[in-house]
Amino acid sequence: MKYFHHLRRYLVHRRDATLLLSAFLLLVIALFQPSIPVKRNIYSYILVADISQSMNVQDMGTESKPVTRIAHTQKMMHEVVSAMPCGTRVSIGLFAGVSVAAMYTPIEVCRNFAAIQDTIDHLDWRSGWSGNSRIRESMLTLAQVLRSFPEPAQVVYFTDGEEAPRLHAFNTRDLSEFQGGKDWLFVGIGSDKGTPIPKLDEKNQLIGYWSGDSFAMQPGIAQISESNIGTRDDNVAGGENDRYLSKLDEEYLKSLAKEISANYVRGNNLQGILSAMKKQQPARRDIAPFAIDWILAAIAGALLLLAYFPRHPLQSAREQLSRLGRKRQPAVSPE
Repeated sequence: MKYFHHLRRYLVHRRDATLLLSAFLLLVIALFQPSIPVKRNIYSYILVADISQSMNVQDMGTESKPVTRIAHTQKMMHEVVSAMPCGTRVSIGLFAGVSVAAMYTPIEVCRNFAAIQDTIDHLDWRSGWSGNSRIRESMLTLAQVLRSFPEPAQVVYFTDGEEAPRLHAFNTRDLSEFQGGKDWLFVGIGSDKGTPIPKLDEKNQLIGYWSGDSFAMQPGIAQISESNIGTRDDNVAGGENDRYLSKLDEEYLKSLAKEISANYVRGNNLQGILSAMKKQQPARRDIAPFAIDWILAAIAGALLLLAYFPRHPLQSAREQLSRLGRKRQPAVSPE
């Protein structure tokens, strides 16, 4: 008891030691990454990348240095994930044919940052399981994917809006009763200028361009059969006039978004995408741990600075100024 009494007296009279000891204790506690339960918005996303072959068109970037739509999508995804605060959960999805496949259920962005970025790095058209591109049909599959997740998630869908084969009265899915698209976000990738779609081999080497006939329904296919929704003609364009010119179908994406109560934004820049994502409702609101280690570390830093400040800084400053004033006064010689 006597020892603690002496320690208390010492700390009371040694302000610097008290502040340094307090800062040390706070840093030790911060190392254990403590948290407190608070009720807050939980944000969870699935970032869906269109990996159909039209995404190989080089109409993004600049005229001097064009990049493919899929490369631009990867860049935007990287930056979106980097801008997400810790605690956000993210999944990466792939779209091809008529369906969307999730690479994994949403995972926490900070603890799994490298894994998420690596998944984005490996997005490739060769991972596609179908040559078709049926965005409208994929809405139903995407809704099923979301229902399989352990918790709700919002959708951010990167696509050029290219439907292949083209839509007409017989192959257009009726989405009037679709309930899953509220607050989903379509991000339009591509330019308004028509550009040929390159046809690549399994080694990613250019062997030609897709012809206009590639985007038409094959003759003789029964339109009423969902399993026979058409396949892309495998022919290569014989000349420049035969090439199918692909561009961002912005009007179609806007109408599709309106039809399912979703939103649309053009994916030319990061800020536009992030602003649109901020308008999305959180996946849910629940009690979640709120990390306070950074708060403790900040307080420790402030105490550390205070330890080297005088007890009364204003009074000390006045005394210093007073001393300087006295030193500058000329000495008075005796008469």
